[in-house]
Amino acid sequence: MTDTPTSPQATTLLDNLRVVLVQTFHPGNIGATARAILTMGIKDLVLVNPRCFPDEEATRMASGASELLENARVVESLEEAVSDCQLVVGASARLRSLPLPHFDEPREMATQAIDTARDGKVALVFGRERFGLTNEEIACCTHQVSIPTNPDYGILNVSQAVQVLVHECRSAWRLTISDTQEQPTARREDDQLPTREQLGYFHEHLGRALRGSGFLNQPHSQTEERLRALFSRAEPTRRELSILRGMLANLERQTAAAQDNDRNEITSDSND
Repeated sequence: MTDTPTSPQATTLLDNLRVVLVQTFHPGNIGATARAILTMGIKDLVLVNPRCFPDEEATRMASGASELLENARVVESLEEAVSDCQLVVGASARLRSLPLPHFDEPREMATQAIDTARDGKVALVFGRERFGLTNEEIACCTHQVSIPTNPDYGILNVSQAVQVLVHECRSAWRLTISDTQEQPTARREDDQLPTREQLGYFHEHLGRALRGSGFLNQPHSQTEERLRALFSRAEPTRRELSILRGMLANLERQTAAAQDNDRNEITSDSND
């Protein structure tokens, strides 16, 4: 079965797609996933704390995709797996409490994934066989996606869920490689989405500034989580994130100056 011819430039879009498996229990699912993504032209597989890998069962189920398995990276945390990604989509069978942007249709997700892949990395994240991703892991994502299934029986194997989503991504990619169509070009760096690492630095800065100003004074408040979700929905560019960090730096300076002034007044009063 043949597919649309590819150009080197167009292929880089698929090269920017990554599949991440979190704490996979059965090594056969890792092998089946390798086979699923390679058939769609995706070669970047990252495993977060798999129970057993490398494993003969994984190699057997890969059915010819063993080289991809050999090149798979094993990391200790989801944060490490996606830190360089601009778009991180968590596959979830149901909505979690964190109000992240959600794709109800995989096709919509795939369109945005391929658009983002013009100039940055995209990760599709899949959780454990029994209970998927935790709320903390979903919080590492920028978006969620669900696969519409039979409401009377909607159980998908991990590798099957991977196959559905990467197939949608390949279908969206094929629409960009027509011989009569100009190849998509990368955006200027300032206009690109920030990586998860860059966004993490921003959220640390935001929390520090809000705590220093006295706005955040309850250690168990959900305000910071809601602010994270807000900025995930807003999708600020790197330039916009730089502006926001400049605002936070100014807020910190103003807060420090006000605190110094208060201390000076207290000292002056005590001397009197």
